[in-house]
Amino acid sequence: MGSERRKYPRIPTEQVISVAPLSTAERLAYGKNISPGGICFEVVGFELDLGEVLRVTFNVEDETVVAVARVNWATELDAFTQEVGIEFVEIDPGALRGLQETALD
Repeated sequence: MGSERRKYPRIPTEQVISVAPLSTAERLAYGKNISPGGICFEVVGFELDLGEVLRVTFNVEDETVVAVARVNWATELDAFTQEVGIEFVEIDPGALRGLQETALD
């Protein structure tokens, strides 16, 4: 039922991604799924705020992608871990096409 309301199909992923609030140093996160619209991931040991803008680095197949994204939602899983959903604000058109093609496979 939940997948029917999604704007973009999700692509399961298990990868370490880099997230960096524009005002602080880069941190590592655990990517859970990705779509042409954004990424869902978990962070441990730091919190991200709704609306915060991030630079995020991740892989799509063999390509490393750097995008700018905004935190859409964040849920505390425990005292140290947060699950976060971000929406792409700026992403390379070629990387976006790659995500769209992968989502259709």
